[in-house]
Amino acid sequence: MKIKNVELKSPFILAPMAGFTDCGFRSLCSSFGCGLTVTEMVSARGLLYKGDGSKALLNHEENESPRSVQIFSNEPQVCEEVISSGVLNDFDIIDINMGCPMPKIVKEGMGSALLKNMDLAGAVISSCVKSSSKPVTVKFRIGYDKNSIIATDFAKMCEQSGASAICVHGRTKSELYSGSSNWDIIGDVAHSVSIPVFGNGDVLSISEAREKMKIFGTSGVAIGRGALGRPWIFAEKTQSEVDVPKIIKKHFEIFLKYYSEKFVVLNMRKHLACYIKDIKGAKIYRQKIVTSQNIDEIYGLIDEVFSK
Repeated sequence: MKIKNVELKSPFILAPMAGFTDCGFRSLCSSFGCGLTVTEMVSARGLLYKGDGSKALLNHEENESPRSVQIFSNEPQVCEEVISSGVLNDFDIIDINMGCPMPKIVKEGMGSALLKNMDLAGAVISSCVKSSSKPVTVKFRIGYDKNSIIATDFAKMCEQSGASAICVHGRTKSELYSGSSNWDIIGDVAHSVSIPVFGNGDVLSISEAREKMKIFGTSGVAIGRGALGRPWIFAEKTQSEVDVPKIIKKHFEIFLKYYSEKFVVLNMRKHLACYIKDIKGAKIYRQKIVTSQNIDEIYGLIDEVFSK
């Protein structure tokens, strides 16, 4: 399938997740056949003013192809300036986050807050489309709360503003990650616009993703938490069919190309918890992981975990 002029490897893509979809994890997912990778959300204003933390989120491996960068902002002019600056040129697609439910983002009028300000959301999208020759996509939730389910109207606005595709998470802002993703509403969105629609929420395998596409008519599926600790999900393999210690160490190797050992050790702890969550004795090993101080110590733990 294609998003405008960008051809995807498959309709099953990696959903952006703050703190998790780092360059190492994205590279692994891509190597297992993920159709499109998306960065963690990056502040457009942070990029414009050359914030090192924001720019670091743009690190990527060449095998991530095609790749999308997700920005968040409520300032059309800032989006236009960031895109025109060329800082995002290494990416094939520009995605706009209009779904993050976290209080620190919402209180600044960004992420899910834009569900309550459709005119401003449209202006942000239009500014990105006007400034870029690349496809612009939007990820959003079905509504702010259960009394304001606006998914189909918001989707139509995205299309009218020039978006080339949309990704819909089937929960409201108020639900955060509780309850179940509402795929009936995602299906309504898929039938309301002519651009590609990706559904997102509670999908734990490619077979489930295919079933969702068949039942609800989406163009594809974005897999998020279902891929954590299992980048091989996109190759439809099980843990017993892959060399997990080798995969984990590859994740570390990629991360170490861009960051210090101390930073990598601290930031890989959450990934390691996901990689070993189905292993007997995982709780004990998690406790050992959080006290590990260097790579060699962690590698020894990985070998010990999977040798049993």
